[in-house]
Amino acid sequence: MKINFSNRNHVFIIAELSANHNGSLATAIETIRAAKRAGADAIKLQTYTADTLTIDSKKNDFIINNGSIWDGKNLYELYQEAFTPWEWHARLFEVANEEGLVCFSSPFDKTAVDFLEELDVPCYKIASFEITDIPLIEYVASKGKPIILSTGIASLEDIELALKTIRSLGDIEIVLLKCTSSYPAPLEEANLTMIQDFKTRFGVISGLSDHTLGYTAAVVAASLGANIIEKHFILNHSIGGHDASFSLDEKEFAQMVQEVRFAEKAIGKVSYELTEKQRAGKAFSRSLYVVQDIKKGEKFTEKNIRSIGPGFGLHPKYLKELLGKASKKTFKKGDRLIK
Repeated sequence: MKINFSNRNHVFIIAELSANHNGSLATAIETIRAAKRAGADAIKLQTYTADTLTIDSKKNDFIINNGSIWDGKNLYELYQEAFTPWEWHARLFEVANEEGLVCFSSPFDKTAVDFLEELDVPCYKIASFEITDIPLIEYVASKGKPIILSTGIASLEDIELALKTIRSLGDIEIVLLKCTSSYPAPLEEANLTMIQDFKTRFGVISGLSDHTLGYTAAVVAASLGANIIEKHFILNHSIGGHDASFSLDEKEFAQMVQEVRFAEKAIGKVSYELTEKQRAGKAFSRSLYVVQDIKKGEKFTEKNIRSIGPGFGLHPKYLKELLGKASKKTFKKGDRLIK
């Protein structure tokens, strides 16, 4: 399915499934259908196993201890609980296609890329923590498909190296997403002004991968020029799960989509042409009218002509030009002056 990431009149909204299937294929399928109902343009999966991401070790290096909601778990345990079984992927892609949703994924190693190629993914997403995995980025770029990059842990040098790597392999469409890799992310750390800086500094399409609570950041991002917004989606908060606390359910996601679409309408375009309603509003503007009867030959003065509403008469800029000149005809109070 061809994707138009650069359509400024329609922000491309991605529902991130992540671990919100809670190990149930039926839940994953219904989540995709709910994302469609909520107004998403795409559903994104994650393609990994615990073994492709890490090793099963209880050493301190492998225990999560960074103030996240997963503290205390070791990496292997977290990934083993959260991964989307690869044997589900074909069915999930099929359901997404039935619903008219773009479906793609974040691969986390070369085997995942090879697997996703078999499913003919239309694009790839490089997750925030993988932006420094240059061999993976290079392998993904070798497929020649659009690449979406999250920047949650990236320094300027990390971003530049990732972009250089991709561009060295051809003219590949690149999307750079502002992301705060905190779960949930504080709104005051969203730093959404980066969205426009990405466009101007790097010459890419830009957007937001949002881990904040609610959807304020998403709407602001749209107003700041985001072409893409990605948000974690859950069928129902009651099912819980690793990502539930910073995900939106169907009702919340639908509200976010609606507010983003409202923002799009409000942004509009650069134009000095008046709309029909603006032209109609001219009735309340000022123009030159006769405010006292004037006989033919009588001079125009500030007492007998004025700039008043409505705006159907001569432009007020002509007032000085008329003052002191003799009228060529008789006017009644309330007559508009015209050329």
